[in-house]
Amino acid sequence: MEALNIVVILAIAVIVTLYKGINIVPQGEEWVVERLGKFSRTLFPGLNIIIPYIEVVRQRVSTRDIILDIPQQEVITRDNAVILTNAVAFIRVTSPRDAIYGIENFRLAIQQLVMTTLRSILGEMTLDEALSNREVIKTRLKDQIVDDVADWGVTVKSVEIQDIAPSKSMQASMERQAAAERERRAIETTAEGNKNAAILEADGKLEAAKREAQAQVALASASAEAIRLISDNIQDKELPAMFLLGDRYITSLEKISKSDNSKFVIYPADLQGAIKGMLGNVFSK
Repeated sequence: MEALNIVVILAIAVIVTLYKGINIVPQGEEWVVERLGKFSRTLFPGLNIIIPYIEVVRQRVSTRDIILDIPQQEVITRDNAVILTNAVAFIRVTSPRDAIYGIENFRLAIQQLVMTTLRSILGEMTLDEALSNREVIKTRLKDQIVDDVADWGVTVKSVEIQDIAPSKSMQASMERQAAAERERRAIETTAEGNKNAAILEADGKLEAAKREAQAQVALASASAEAIRLISDNIQDKELPAMFLLGDRYITSLEKISKSDNSKFVIYPADLQGAIKGMLGNVFSK
């Protein structure tokens, strides 16, 4: 009976030993092995044998690309604008030994490094530069962190900026500023239109005045010529002027009588006598 117990115990011990000593590493992983608490070697995908009880698997490390989310954070730009930004980093462990022994938690370390570097880069830019230069920010961010993470056995494949947007308070300020700018442009446009209208109106009045003056000059010249012609045929110097004045007076009365607003036409009582006098003087000549 004791012999049977010993056999059972030995069988169990052999099974446990084999279980601890034979390891199958799946594709996409590498296992770090320690011997008596010290780094021994790295197990690659496939069948691997270690020394049971002396060597142990310290940690299983994925060698596939790792998607590392960078939390959203507030950043103050060079012109004191508050923006919200977040990112995502694609990394790969190339040296499991450095990733385990070089840093306590390489995922958290890279996450904090990206956040700090991104905040530093955006702090050197204005709001407009930050919103319109994502490719520049991405390139600078990768260049600044790639050497640091290489010491941890990690390669940065890419860093993408997911979002860069002003904070809610900043958006409200920008909307008010845009509304004020639109109002200012509307006022300037209205003022410019009023100024142009006033200039055109003044030019029209000036042109009308010039034409009126030219008409008066032409009329005066015609009157003078008419008086000269009549004076050449009639010796009386006063009669031509009186004749022209009478003719214009009659013309003015005719225009007044044709007006839609005219109700009464008033003319001097001695108008007929004056006309007869002028005609009499003409015929007597």
